[in-house]
Amino acid sequence: MISDLKKNTESRMKKTVAALVENYQTVRAGRANTSLVDYLNVESYGQMMPLNQIASVSAPEARLLTIQPWDANLIPNIEKAILKSDLGITPSNDGKIIRLVIPQLTEERRKDLVKVVGKYAEEGKISVRNIRRDAMDEIKKAEKNKEISEDDRKSYEEDIQEVTDKYIKEIDKSVKVKEEELMEI
Repeated sequence: MISDLKKNTESRMKKTVAALVENYQTVRAGRANTSLVDYLNVESYGQMMPLNQIASVSAPEARLLTIQPWDANLIPNIEKAILKSDLGITPSNDGKIIRLVIPQLTEERRKDLVKVVGKYAEEGKISVRNIRRDAMDEIKKAEKNKEISEDDRKSYEEDIQEVTDKYIKEIDKSVKVKEEELMEI
């Protein structure tokens, strides 16, 4: 039971860190990244569709994204979705391909984005701590039901704390990497 609890706890913490790193991808760092437009929904034939299901998105250069719809009639709808989004980028097209030129970030905007990344990291840490709390509660419940001894409880709690510390450090490392990426000129 307890080994399953530890595996489950570690798995949940790993998923939290993975989700956090995925969130970082949506923060524009002045570099072209196809995940910047992954969340965009575009009206296509009367219904909303994810952009990556109606077009191919690529980053041929460091500051350029290209979007090539499979149906050229969708170009105005894709441009409208980009303009409505919070990307702050104006699309340009040649009738076949939409180009998004990623502008250089200002120092002030970089600092704002670092704050956003820090907020994401703090939410990730809170999530990891909540997972730890759930595991600790399970361990205490097992001791209360006489399934484990007090010494076992302390040992298991130390194990859970070690796992928690490991994933908090991973979050700290990932936020530091993203902050460096954002502050890079």
